[in-house]
Amino acid sequence: MTPYRDADARAPHVLACSGLDPSGGAGLIADVRVIAKLSARPVGVVTALTVQNTTGVVDAKRCDPDLVGHQLVFLMTDIEVRAVKIGMLGSAETARAIANALHLTHAPVVWDPILAPTRGTMRFLDRAPDALAALKPHLTLVTPNKQELFELTGLPTGDLAMAEAAARRLALELDCAVLIKGGHFTDADAIDLLVRGSEIEQLRGPRVRGGEDVHGTGCALSAAIATHLAHGRDLLEACHLAKQYVGELIDNPARPGRGAAAVI
Repeated sequence: MTPYRDADARAPHVLACSGLDPSGGAGLIADVRVIAKLSARPVGVVTALTVQNTTGVVDAKRCDPDLVGHQLVFLMTDIEVRAVKIGMLGSAETARAIANALHLTHAPVVWDPILAPTRGTMRFLDRAPDALAALKPHLTLVTPNKQELFELTGLPTGDLAMAEAAARRLALELDCAVLIKGGHFTDADAIDLLVRGSEIEQLRGPRVRGGEDVHGTGCALSAAIATHLAHGRDLLEACHLAKQYVGELIDNPARPGRGAAAVI
């Protein structure tokens, strides 16, 4: 599903700041592919390097925050971006470097707060409160999964109703919208909740059997939302379109290796 013409010289630029997954199922490679498929032009920086394949993550190393910041500032003084997707940060220092560069744009910013891999035991971001504080002035939308939502708010893990309360807290703390991804909650449908101030919108979609085990769905969703925002969609419509698009990908995933299927 793509509601736009093929990308051309007039396509909006979407900035991706993400880790590098060598398998291509998530991170910057997946972001670039999603952005391009939705008829925008990707630009981006790598925030961290990982050692992973379809079976899991065994190591990761953050990129130098000063270099990331320098790359972004030099890029954004030349190219106007229409939306920003942030994924894996690697460190609070990298969050601060990105936040400093974001003063050069008024583009909407979507952050997928990847704290740890679903297929591995290491941490991708320590000192999450410091990262939150750095990015807060720039955020339009945060898209945590179930584990990330409760960890970021410090609330005990619970059902979808408890997740709603946690999302309200996070939205109030960050002064931005929060999209609760419903793939890891038990229900006949996959229900995402978009929390904006006192408003809550339900985004329903069919639950694909085994979809919670497909790699890279969060990366694809946040990249798709950012791309739809770059095309001028409002936030609710961008989330609806992105959920539909990712649902179609989950229903027909890639199987590049011997481990998990990938969303793209």
